[in-house]
Amino acid sequence: MAAYMCTVAQPVSTGTEKHSKDHHVKNSRGETIKFQNPHPSHVWPALSVFAPRIIKAMFSSETPKPKLEDKLVPVVKPQFLSTRTASSELRATWLGHACYYVEYPSGLRVLFDPVFEDCCSPVNLARFKRYTERPCDIADIPYVDAVVISHSHYDHLSYPSVQEIKKHHPNAHFFVGLGLEKWFKSSGIDKVTEMDWWDEAEVTFTPEPTKETDTKSEPIKAIISCLPSQHSSGRSGFDKDCTLWASWGIKSSEKTVWFGGDTGYRTVPRVAEGIDDWGPEFQHLPVCPQFRQIGEHLGSVDLGLIPIGAYAPRHIFSHMHANPYDSVEIFRDTNCKRAMAIHWGTWVLTPEDPLEPPKLLKEALKRKGLPETGLFDVCDIGESREF
Repeated sequence: MAAYMCTVAQPVSTGTEKHSKDHHVKNSRGETIKFQNPHPSHVWPALSVFAPRIIKAMFSSETPKPKLEDKLVPVVKPQFLSTRTASSELRATWLGHACYYVEYPSGLRVLFDPVFEDCCSPVNLARFKRYTERPCDIADIPYVDAVVISHSHYDHLSYPSVQEIKKHHPNAHFFVGLGLEKWFKSSGIDKVTEMDWWDEAEVTFTPEPTKETDTKSEPIKAIISCLPSQHSSGRSGFDKDCTLWASWGIKSSEKTVWFGGDTGYRTVPRVAEGIDDWGPEFQHLPVCPQFRQIGEHLGSVDLGLIPIGAYAPRHIFSHMHANPYDSVEIFRDTNCKRAMAIHWGTWVLTPEDPLEPPKLLKEALKRKGLPETGLFDVCDIGESREF
């Protein structure tokens, strides 16, 4: 058998003027010390507003507290392809929250933002425990070639999950934003490539067959693009925005997936309850221009994985979390042919009803004259769709 190899060409910047490095914050010596969202679509709420609201959300009796036994979102056992040559279609399986497992016709297997823990916080708090079961274990996934991480928040990057991947898929290569390579190497993982926004890397995977029925051993090629998002990063109170958050484009065998990870689209002010913040009086609010740039850069996207949850209250979270109305705009901006919803259905992160995001998604699609099903969908956790 041939040994498994992953060859990553040095990431190169696309180098166009609009892809400037104005998201880098530099010190007096010209060294990048942290990162920022460079557009007026992102405005942090004042700390005097933000901090009390977060504390209230953690302890308020108004915050939903669903439990596993409530079974709010159906969970099914995933049916992964048994070999790399089993399908000529792009196949995507939702594993909860922002985690997707994508099987490409080329044989490439990519895992996005894997977090398989019960709790998505640095300490074990009941407030941040799952209300839907994980559909499988990492050991159940047959192949993992690439693992893509959007940013360092605990609901997107998990040390125990990373260690499980290392144990069961030791050849998996991690792709991360600037600054995160150090964290991975300190975690005992050397197969990691960090990238800046608008960097692209040509990657060749030469997998070793692991089943008698799987004879595919020819190289699998992919283009991995690190792309912007509007968000933040940090794993403690001392490293805010010291590592780069990103969305990602991965193309292989003429199929392209854009993974939104976690992102906002625009910042909206506090409005009275029942007021539509996409109404005429709010049309002047700036939106993030980078999603249109992503659509222009990728050309056409077969599948978008786009966040729809954790958005309430809007004046607190809109700068970094899209609601479904924002998500439909992102879908249109990025030239996605189809999309699946992520970033909902797993943990209570903000006070909206856990089942509200998919309901609002249908309303948002209808408002734009788009089909309510078959274009930008939700599915059961563990369910696979083909594209």
